[in-house]
Amino acid sequence: MLNVSPILAFDDNYIWLLKDPSSNRATVVDPGDEGPVLTELAAQGLELGAILVTHHHYDHIGGVVALRAAFPEIRVYGPEDQRIAALTDRVREGDAASIPGLAEQFRVMVVPGHTATHVAYLGGGALFCGDTLFAAGCGRVFDGTCEQLATSLERIASLSEDTLCYCAHEYTLSNLEFAARVEPESPAVARRMQGVLELRQAGRPSVPSRLSEELATNPFLRTGVPAVRAAAAAASGGLPATGAEVFTALRRWKDGQ
Repeated sequence: MLNVSPILAFDDNYIWLLKDPSSNRATVVDPGDEGPVLTELAAQGLELGAILVTHHHYDHIGGVVALRAAFPEIRVYGPEDQRIAALTDRVREGDAASIPGLAEQFRVMVVPGHTATHVAYLGGGALFCGDTLFAAGCGRVFDGTCEQLATSLERIASLSEDTLCYCAHEYTLSNLEFAARVEPESPAVARRMQGVLELRQAGRPSVPSRLSEELATNPFLRTGVPAVRAAAAAASGGLPATGAEVFTALRRWKDGQ
């Protein structure tokens, strides 16, 4: 059974540590800083077997070169993007990543929008989605497009509702504050806000989240809901005709906060 735990990095990043109880080899996802990873591996007596990279931003890849120098035999999976150094396996849509030391196999999903080459890894009931999907939100658009990100989120929304979504940042409270502006009468958003407040006050992470929870509270996955469409129209001064247009209006609204 896959065991996943967070390694804290920078102000709000999560580097995900994956391990199988039957092995002493571990995998990390998006190691922006090698220091916390090396410390945690030593504390648990683990060897690094692989790295999964979702996209090229420095807070996700800054530790890759140093970790590969420390563990020269590791596999480093990531998208076709020359901005990411030290990859051993460049992955594409539908590729199956067999990770050393893990029984689970991961399927690659290409989910552009936040960046043009962003990927996610799906396996064992978990989705490691980088900055494409956040708890109650989504990433900003950098060198991708809003249309791409809207489509990527639609693909994620079609996965099993039991999927656990492991995003890479602790942004949940601020995302829920925006969700409450979009759907101020939503009891689901209010309940989730209270639950997340309790977790954070206890010093616990608010992620992963279950996809069913995202479908009920994340405005960027609810572009077909009349209340969300109405809020997007009010914010944009127009009447979005498609889900992608609703998404774009929401994203621009959120960016302006």
